[in-house]
Amino acid sequence: MERTPARLPRRVAAALFVLALAVRLAAIAAVGFSKLDFGDARAYVATARALAATGRYPLRVEPFFFRPPGYPYFLAIATLGHPDRLAWAKVVNALLGALAPLLLTAISRRVFRRSDVALATGIAAAIHPSFVMLSTEVQSEPLFLALLLAAGWLLLAASDRPSTNLAAVAGGTLALAALTRSTALALAPLLLAPLFDRRFPGGVRAHVALAAVAGFGLALTPWTIRNAIAYRELLPVSDAGGYSLYHGNSHWTRRYYDIRSRAEFDRWIVAFDADMKARISRVDSQGTFRPGERSALFARMAVEEMRAAPAGEARLLLEKTWQWIRPYPTPWFWPPYVVAGTGALYAVLYVLAAIGLATAKRRGVAGFCVALLAVSMAVHVALLVLWRYRVPYWDPVLLLYAPAGVRRLFAGSRG
Repeated sequence: MERTPARLPRRVAAALFVLALAVRLAAIAAVGFSKLDFGDARAYVATARALAATGRYPLRVEPFFFRPPGYPYFLAIATLGHPDRLAWAKVVNALLGALAPLLLTAISRRVFRRSDVALATGIAAAIHPSFVMLSTEVQSEPLFLALLLAAGWLLLAASDRPSTNLAAVAGGTLALAALTRSTALALAPLLLAPLFDRRFPGGVRAHVALAAVAGFGLALTPWTIRNAIAYRELLPVSDAGGYSLYHGNSHWTRRYYDIRSRAEFDRWIVAFDADMKARISRVDSQGTFRPGERSALFARMAVEEMRAAPAGEARLLLEKTWQWIRPYPTPWFWPPYVVAGTGALYAVLYVLAAIGLATAKRRGVAGFCVALLAVSMAVHVALLVLWRYRVPYWDPVLLLYAPAGVRRLFAGSRG
C-alpha cells in the first residue's frame, strides 16, 4: 500500500490559511461588514437571537417552517450570544471558509498521494470565487462546507487505516452537516462506502461502515428526540421538506423559469410570498399549528399540482436539471461579465475534473465522488434548485480532481 506523503509544512499550511482568510475578508469589506442583503440572514439572526435570549431553540420564527438548528446554534455561540453583531458573524464565516482549503488539501493528499497536486487544490480553493462569496453573508454554507469536508476526510482516513473510531466521528460529523442543511441526510448511505474497499477483510470493512452509521445516528438522535418532545411528531431535522417540495415544483416555479428580467423576478417574489402567507394563514385559522402538518400540507399541494400538469412537471424537471449543472449563473440576475467569467471558469473545471475522475488511480474514491454528485443533484432537482445549494456539494469535487486533470494533460503532452 502506498504511503500518504508527509503533511504540508506548517508554514505552508499557515500561509494557505492566511491567503484564504485575506481573500474572504477583502470580499466582505467590498460587500460591507454590516450589510445584510442575503434573504435568509435575518431569519438566522432572529433564530440565534431567540436562542441566546431563552436558552432554547424557538418553536417558530418563520411562517413556513423552522430551520435546521446547526447554523443558528453556531451563530449564537460564535457571537457570544450577540448575533446582531453582523461584522463579527461575517468574520467567523470567513474563518470557517478559510478552513475549506486546508481540508481539501488533506483530502487530496490521501487521494492522490502527491503534495504538489494537494497544494494546487488548496490554492485553488483559497481563491475560488464561489467559496469566497459564501463567506460574505450571514449564511450557513461556510459551516456546512467545513462539516461536509471534515466528514469526507475522516471517512477516507478511517477507510485507509482502518479505524472504527475515526469512522464514528465521520458519521457524527456528517450528522452535524445534516443538522445544518437537511439535504445532507440523503448522503447517509454513502457512509457504507468502506464495505466496498477490497483492501481489507470483509469483517474489518463491516466494522468501519457500521461505526460510521452508528456515529451518524448517535449525533442526529438527540435533536430528533427534541423534535418529538416539542412537536409530538417524527422530524429528523426540520419541517422544511414539504415547503421545499412545493416551492420547487408548483406553478410558481414554472412561472419562475419564464422570468427574463430582475423586475419580473421582483414582482414574482412578492406575489409568491403573499400567496404562501395566505395559504399558511388559512391553515393556522383551522388550528393546524404543528410543523409536520404544515409540511404535509405543502407536500400534498405540490403532488396535486404535479399530477394536474404532468407535461409541465416533466419540462420543469429538465429546466431544474439544467439550472443545476449549467456552468453559468442566471443571466438576467447577474451582469454579463459575471455570467461570462463564471461560465468560463466552471466549463474549465468541468472538463479538467472529468479528466481527473476518469483517470484516477483510486477508482473507489472516484466512484464515491460521482455518487456524491449524483445524489446531491437528484435530491435538489426533486426539491428545489438554487445556485448556492450546488456549491458545497459539487465544487469540492471539481476542485479536488481538476488539478489531477491538469497534471494528466501535461503528462500526456510530454508522452
